[in-house]
Amino acid sequence: MESTSGKIEREDLSNCLYVICEHYNLDFSKDVLLSGLPLIDGDLTPSIFARAAKRAGLNSKIATRTLAQINPSLLPAILILKNNTACVLLSIDDEHHTANVIYPDLPGADVQEPIATLTNKFTEQVIFARPKHQFDKRTPNINQKRTGHWFWGVIKECRGLYRDVIISAVVINLFSVAMPLFVMNIYDRVVPNGAVETLWMLASGVAIVLLADLVLKMVRNYYVELAASRIDVKVSSSLMEKILNIRLMDRPPSSGAFASGIQSFESIRTLLSSLTLVSFVDLPFVLLFSVIIAIISPVLVLPIIVGSLLIIGYAFSAQKKLHSLANGAMQSGALRNAILVESIDNIEEIKSFHAESKVQVDWEKSTIFLARTQSQIRFISSSISNVSQFVQQIVGIVILIIGVYLIIEGELTQGALIAAYMLSSRAMNPINLVTGVIAQYHNAVTSMEMLNTLMEQPSERPMNSHKINHATFKGEIEFKNVSFRYDDDAKDVLSNVSFKINAGDHVAILGKNGSGKSTIQKLLLGLYTPTSGHIYIDGIELQQLELSELRNNVGYVPQEISLFFGTLRDNIMYLAKHAEPQALTRALELSGLMSVVNNHPDGLDMQVGEHGHHLSGGQKQAVAIARAIVANPPFLLLDEPTSSLDHQAEDQVKSALEKVSATRTMLMVTHRVSLLSMVNQIIVLDAGKVAIKGERNKVLEALKNGNVRGTI
Repeated sequence: MESTSGKIEREDLSNCLYVICEHYNLDFSKDVLLSGLPLIDGDLTPSIFARAAKRAGLNSKIATRTLAQINPSLLPAILILKNNTACVLLSIDDEHHTANVIYPDLPGADVQEPIATLTNKFTEQVIFARPKHQFDKRTPNINQKRTGHWFWGVIKECRGLYRDVIISAVVINLFSVAMPLFVMNIYDRVVPNGAVETLWMLASGVAIVLLADLVLKMVRNYYVELAASRIDVKVSSSLMEKILNIRLMDRPPSSGAFASGIQSFESIRTLLSSLTLVSFVDLPFVLLFSVIIAIISPVLVLPIIVGSLLIIGYAFSAQKKLHSLANGAMQSGALRNAILVESIDNIEEIKSFHAESKVQVDWEKSTIFLARTQSQIRFISSSISNVSQFVQQIVGIVILIIGVYLIIEGELTQGALIAAYMLSSRAMNPINLVTGVIAQYHNAVTSMEMLNTLMEQPSERPMNSHKINHATFKGEIEFKNVSFRYDDDAKDVLSNVSFKINAGDHVAILGKNGSGKSTIQKLLLGLYTPTSGHIYIDGIELQQLELSELRNNVGYVPQEISLFFGTLRDNIMYLAKHAEPQALTRALELSGLMSVVNNHPDGLDMQVGEHGHHLSGGQKQAVAIARAIVANPPFLLLDEPTSSLDHQAEDQVKSALEKVSATRTMLMVTHRVSLLSMVNQIIVLDAGKVAIKGERNKVLEALKNGNVRGTI
């Protein structure tokens, strides 16, 4: 049987999902279904199929079935075939021994295939997918199933494993009674009577119990680690998906502090994988052991009760302080991480301005505070652990003292006293372990609060939202009374901006620094949402469009260019993995990068370094231009596309852009007068408002005569 985590070639699996969506009249494009998922060579794998299906409102499940075992009422279903392909099974005709299937190569036509032929190709791995039942707004919101919590929902998925852990813990605790009872019988019956046969019989029995106990403990540990591993993978994937899908206006102000909050999930993962967590399952058995001790002698239970109350009382008295310290440690850790990330990202500026001393002071202040806080947490945690151990030892001593008096009075045997002593340790142990995990618990709770805040932030594309599937973009743009501010308390960056750009127009946006030129392009990309007003693309409100489709149709050159670690080829082809080689060559020639590639020994495989540090500013800008035009998009958004280029390179890029943009809509922000010959319309912004707009020569004449406030 083939693995369900392998790659399905030629985008078969994603095409099969698209066929399923069409069957149920679900209007989703492949861009929407696949955007942001960890695709392998641009396609789904069976292991991540459910995440794509969920976006289309489908419940899906991978199962092992023969063709004869597939329930016809669950069709259509996706069959995984042996040649690393897939197909959609529509129906099975038992009378004619044929199956009705759709192959992704021919998505619009179904094929009648003999069952025997299909069986030979079938791996017996099948994916069932059906639409979720949805209530409409007419129904009252009573007892309707809510979307699962990002963390507790995953815990629920692992309930089978945790059920096995609990069962193992129950049996292990029952087995733990065997040794004290064995010792009691040895002292009270075997030794006084010289019953050697009884000795071997009891020894054999307890040995079997101990062996079973060993096996169960190993199985329990395996299940705990397996559950923790599954939760770690699924929750980490959800967190990363949320980070990439969060609206930029809701992004935390510090990347370092943001990253520290994400890394705080490690404390939750540590708690989940810790065997100390199993001690919570052992807590109910404190009562069982106490009952057994009470059967031996009711008086001997009193020290256990008193000791347990003392430990619990001391642990709870430290709760408030630990919670406060955990919050402080989390905040100071986030601050220190923010300083670290900012320092690494700006190391050249720090050295250039001789600012090492200030950064070092800030780092050491945060480190000292964090070290002091963590030291207090460790001290309180260790004191709880030490007090618990001390009380447990005192309880053992008190039980022995009381037991001796009971033996003298003839109310207790020596074997019973030893058994009661052993059981008292077993009864106190879960309480000690639970109190010892309190510090981890508070760290996990604080981390959970931070991550809950993140996961509750609005997403660019909320789950189950239905946007317009606009496959072909013409390039028409319209702003209607658009205002925007980055923060609620800040002033408007754009105020009541209105203009219309027809498909194929070439428009330049001019204005002073801070007038809102770049903000217009960010709004067009859907990176931010207008505070008021509307933006239309091809006559459709921007918020009704699928942002993944829109961005796939836009070639964007930002003002601040940051490249990814990897090769030059990786950065140019970042979002165009399947582009033809001719497209790459054309992008290199038009952007002026061909000479750079030809003169470097590694060519397209040259490393650009982190953030593109191995390249000059002009070379990075050329890479950004090549990246924008390689996929031949209908929109071009250019923000100061030649600001880092010399005059010769600028002339080359200008000539290239004139060729590329001939049949496309182009919106360009620039201060270079030489580039204005590329446009036929100009919009001038002043303090976030449109000062003038119109045909290029008329606007330039107005600016030249000083009739309009603005700058080029």
